[in-house]
Amino acid sequence: MGGRSAEREISLKSGAMVLAALKRSGVDAHAFDPRDQRLEELAAGKFERAFIALHGRFGEDGTVQGALEYLGIPYTGSGVMASALAMDKWRTKLLWHAGGMPTPAYELLTPQSDRAQVATRLGLPLMVKPASEGSSIGMTKVTSVEALGAAYELAAGYDKAVIAEAFIEGVELTAGILGDEPLPLIRLETPRTFYDYEAKYFADDTRYTCPCGLPESQEQRVRQVAFAAFELLGCGGWGRVDLMLDRAGDPYLLEVNTVPGMTDHSLVPMAARAKGISFEDLCVRILESAHVG
Repeated sequence: MGGRSAEREISLKSGAMVLAALKRSGVDAHAFDPRDQRLEELAAGKFERAFIALHGRFGEDGTVQGALEYLGIPYTGSGVMASALAMDKWRTKLLWHAGGMPTPAYELLTPQSDRAQVATRLGLPLMVKPASEGSSIGMTKVTSVEALGAAYELAAGYDKAVIAEAFIEGVELTAGILGDEPLPLIRLETPRTFYDYEAKYFADDTRYTCPCGLPESQEQRVRQVAFAAFELLGCGGWGRVDLMLDRAGDPYLLEVNTVPGMTDHSLVPMAARAKGISFEDLCVRILESAHVG
């Protein structure tokens, strides 16, 4: 938990809740913060397995997964390759596109990009985001060509790879995945411009609806698309797939989170509760899925 990414604050909250839940379940669990502790300490601790509650870089991108594999410590969530791919939204979209999965039109932005042409090709509004950040950090909803420059500069402050993505008008959904099945879908609604960092973790006016209100047959189709997208990247164990449902009812994949939040505002615990799985049981089930490679 913790780490040194831009999402450190949220990781500490997730880790504290997971740690407390595991202890309540009788697990001899201990906190480990790789920002302040050396990996040698992890090896010396003779831990049987690791629950990864690190969000963002150096925790969700395959880095710590590779270190744990080298140490021979089983860990939760996706492996090295899948973690690295899912953290990179641009390469995720390249793979989804190659695999025939539905995802919004997008372009990689550079300082030399013709902003007017980008807006023409993708349409307005559009989303500008750093390719390898989570929690909507560095992301902007752009409604004019003039605003593209500032949005690019903000995103580029977090990652040298920046993508522009067509904005899908419709319903925002998220599909938590536990083991080999997607959990019930959650519908997300916020009065803010979009579901940003504040709306995700701190706002009290964000609305979460689970069951999401879709007809059962449609929800099943969306869940199948989400799980197929998860598997296409090689992900496993647990995670979350975010997507939009356009006004015609068609799903468009946005991204995969291989280490989703586990705070009191988080979505996977919410979806698990809708299926009758308590937070403690969820944490234990994730821990039981720990693997090497």
